[in-house]
Amino acid sequence: MRLLVLGGTEFAGRAVAEAALGHGWDVTVFNRGRHAAVPGARSLLGDRTAPGGLASLARGEWDAVVDTWSAAPRAVRDTARLLRGRARRYVYVSSCSVYAWAPPAGYTENAPLVEGASADAEQTDYARDKRGGELAAVAEFGAEHSVLVRSGLILGPYENVGRLPWWLTRIARGGPVLAPGPQDLPLQYVDVRDLAEWVLGAVERELSGPYNLMSRQGHTTMGEFLDACVRATGAAAELRWTDPDVVLGAGIEPWTQLPVWVPPETDLHDALHSADVSRALATGLECRPVTETVTDTWTWLRAIGGTAPQRPDRTSKGLDPAVEAKVLGQVLEAGGGVSDTTP
Repeated sequence: MRLLVLGGTEFAGRAVAEAALGHGWDVTVFNRGRHAAVPGARSLLGDRTAPGGLASLARGEWDAVVDTWSAAPRAVRDTARLLRGRARRYVYVSSCSVYAWAPPAGYTENAPLVEGASADAEQTDYARDKRGGELAAVAEFGAEHSVLVRSGLILGPYENVGRLPWWLTRIARGGPVLAPGPQDLPLQYVDVRDLAEWVLGAVERELSGPYNLMSRQGHTTMGEFLDACVRATGAAAELRWTDPDVVLGAGIEPWTQLPVWVPPETDLHDALHSADVSRALATGLECRPVTETVTDTWTWLRAIGGTAPQRPDRTSKGLDPAVEAKVLGQVLEAGGGVSDTTP
């Protein structure tokens, strides 16, 4: 198989390129040259946002294209239009953010989508940009030759968003750790390598259409996730499980200041951890255990010196140590709201 990965040097794109090379595919990556290409891949340089920036893609043929773009949809439109007729399938890595807010628990690929998106648009907001990218891919390649990967939370090695790396770094410092409850809060995510393998399978099977791509609901829990972080780092950390109302009452923002976590029985939890993924599972998605995702991410993080890369177009994640200490101190003084567990 001949695969073109647009990007291909960071997180999801890199995982796809590595997986394809591992399967013996012929891999080309198109990028701006800011990061080294995966060893074994052919590299084409260009900037999708610059005049003439697609020149290196003017020639060549591929069995499939994988595109992870998340800014102005017109960049997807222009690239797909240039490649139409020279690639058989266009796989666009989108997001479950394309669904109109707030999707109910158990939402499928048929749930209502955000309005106001356009394939011709400049950059607006994440949800409409991703939906615009979907529209561009389908407009240029047709519904039968485009795959829309509506991913949810993506974790794993090479993460450049700051969620799992923040938890690992925080827990590695040891001491009391503010752990937002409940421990049995169900989580839904996909390891970036499992996403990559599914994408390759979608190309081989000639799939088309939209797919919610993440694990089953409750693939792991908040307790299992943080316990895995403690075990992976080997740190002398004490998880202090704190009632969600206490966390929210302290003004701490779910998802950003405490990555991955959102309060139970809320619109956020329904949208981020409760999608119906039966279509992806029926077409080959397999999800590895949380312990493997966490341990491999920690191994990678240590190998690069302990500091994860950070995309400049994403908000920073994590809780200020002073805020964490203050909340834990206040709760302990009040005599409630916290329970200690150390794996």
